[in-house]
Amino acid sequence: MVTTRSAIYSPISLHGRRVVLRTMIDQDYDGWYEVRTRCRDWLLKWEPRSANSTHLPDDQRSFVSRCAIRERERQMGTGFGFGIFFESRFVGEITISSIQRGPLQSAFVGYWIDEAVAGQGLMPEAVVVLLQYAFESLHLHRIEVNIIPRNAPSRRVVEKLGVRVEGIAERYLEIDGAWEDHARYAITSEEWGDRAPELVANWLLPHRD
Repeated sequence: MVTTRSAIYSPISLHGRRVVLRTMIDQDYDGWYEVRTRCRDWLLKWEPRSANSTHLPDDQRSFVSRCAIRERERQMGTGFGFGIFFESRFVGEITISSIQRGPLQSAFVGYWIDEAVAGQGLMPEAVVVLLQYAFESLHLHRIEVNIIPRNAPSRRVVEKLGVRVEGIAERYLEIDGAWEDHARYAITSEEWGDRAPELVANWLLPHRD
């Protein structure tokens, strides 16, 4: 029997114009599983895989364990994982990971979205919601997003937002058994301070008629 932890902690919810980012709970499994199964070919070619596995574990027990790991990271302040919800339906994930404090004050952002809603501007909106949280609530100084150069849909997300590109990190991550180059994008708190009014107005505030 899979036990629930939903009564033990209070999920974080962050609201955009159309999307809600919420830390995931055990009961999100069915929605997550449906999207991951339907979009398997769309997603897996871009994701790191362990040497002993050819796919992301998709059984409910593994999902519950992953939620527990995310909650421990949240409690330690080392990472925050959110489900992306659109019209109350699960459509993807976005994470802040490898948070470093001290003189770095930095972290990485990663994301994926349901192929059925890709291209509707939901992911750029989710990224702006997360950047606002990272800079204004977590008080981080620098956020990086690293993307395989040929992953055009993911690159369009940060390019729509005008996130600065810093170049190519060669053989940066092992993806599906190959060491892949990654395009490195970054934004600092100073840049966020300059650009927040524009990004929030364009992506988070209600449209004016």
